[in-house]
Amino acid sequence: MTENRHLDVLIIGAGVSGIGAACHLIREETGASFAILERRAAIGGTWDLFTYPGIRSDSDMLTFGYGFRPWVGTDVLADGPSIKQYVADTAAEFGVTEHIHFGRHVTRVNWSSADNLWTVEAVVDGAAEVWTARFLIGATGYYNYDQAFRPEFPGEDSFGGQIVHPQFWPSDLDYTGKRVVVIGSGATAITLVPSMAPLAEHVTMLQRSPSYIMPVPAADPVASPLTRLHVPSALIYRSGRLRNIVLQQALYKICRSQPKLARKVLLGMVRAQLRGTVDMKHFTPSYNPWDERLCVVPNGDLFRVLRRGEASIVTDHIETFTATGIRTRSGEEIPADIVVSATGLQIQLAGGAAIEIDGEAISTHDRMLYKGVLMEGVPNAMFVIGYTNASWTLKADLASTYFSRLIKHMDERGHTTVVPLASPEDHDTTSVMGDSMRSGYIQRGDAVMPRQGKRAPWRIFNDYFKDAPLLRRGAIDDSALLFGSESSAIDRIPAAAAAV
Repeated sequence: MTENRHLDVLIIGAGVSGIGAACHLIREETGASFAILERRAAIGGTWDLFTYPGIRSDSDMLTFGYGFRPWVGTDVLADGPSIKQYVADTAAEFGVTEHIHFGRHVTRVNWSSADNLWTVEAVVDGAAEVWTARFLIGATGYYNYDQAFRPEFPGEDSFGGQIVHPQFWPSDLDYTGKRVVVIGSGATAITLVPSMAPLAEHVTMLQRSPSYIMPVPAADPVASPLTRLHVPSALIYRSGRLRNIVLQQALYKICRSQPKLARKVLLGMVRAQLRGTVDMKHFTPSYNPWDERLCVVPNGDLFRVLRRGEASIVTDHIETFTATGIRTRSGEEIPADIVVSATGLQIQLAGGAAIEIDGEAISTHDRMLYKGVLMEGVPNAMFVIGYTNASWTLKADLASTYFSRLIKHMDERGHTTVVPLASPEDHDTTSVMGDSMRSGYIQRGDAVMPRQGKRAPWRIFNDYFKDAPLLRRGAIDDSALLFGSESSAIDRIPAAAAAV
């Protein structure tokens, strides 16, 4: 591959967001030259990193797939390798793969107001490498690939077994015939338990507090019969995607507006799955539905292994690790050969790279997002942050569509720079992740994530049907956007950035 290190667009990350952004640059006919800098050795991002047993999406594939390329299949939730292959196939189909430069760990990005360019510094095989571009797309997601959230447990040094974290799953870990304790109650924990149970001697899920868990069909009840009738896959995908978006939005709004009703329905579904074999206290959260992300399980696989006795669940706090397991505050001894700490993620933006304007570091926490896409005071850049209450890809698709439209708009009018600028009365202290979500990773990430404003275009809707018309067809010109050209460089950017 011939490396041209000056391009129109540099994309950081070759996961779902980065590949999607590149495809949109091509599909929207921006004419922009681009490259993707990917730290890992393969396409996939999250789906290349995570390899723990049962790794799967926690969103349905009709909405987690790209809007422009159908997910072919009838599985509601797909496993990690299938998603990784889907992303890689998408990159190949749209001619994106040849633009990916693997093994590039981006450490610093700096905007130069004098040159109207981004300089991106990366490390490859221990050597420094420098790229420049007119536009920057941060498509690395919002968590730290190097460090997971891993609390120190009392007495863990005395434990005679092995402690692992799902983010760094050992390829040679053999849990056959072993006693396994999975610490956690989120999507990772409820995936691991039924996946490990068939081989393990026994799996215990140890949680401090329950989560809302909703069973969903393993196969799409509508797509499956339509496939057998040979209905075109593209039609099945488009209609099913719209249906599921509507259902997602409706479920979320009912949970927020009528929490007592939603709680009754969700707990009723769990009760029907357990059939009296497990105490409902383990599945009855103290908070309202969607105060934390709703977990889903295909065909009730978690409940099935609990009913069979292949797994059990304990709701308690850890008092201490012992040589042979874990003792809880209530005095229960849980024997373990392997403990899996499914305790969550650490939040960061831009893959941990330092973000600078004219050599001065900026605080992402102190800046708002314009339409959930552009960062206040930061020129010519998009940072992809998906939905918290729906599939990540829904928002990533819309953001990339908007950014491609923005690039075309600027080229048509001779603009070289654009920067979102907000007035003081627009500012608010609420994170872009919202103030109603109490998930641990969201609370921990508050120090890093950008803010949202009190009103549009700075307010985050987390509503696909509000965002879609604004980002796909809404006017690009806006009083909150300052455009510049070569003859009128944006000398207001440093002052605006310093004022935030």
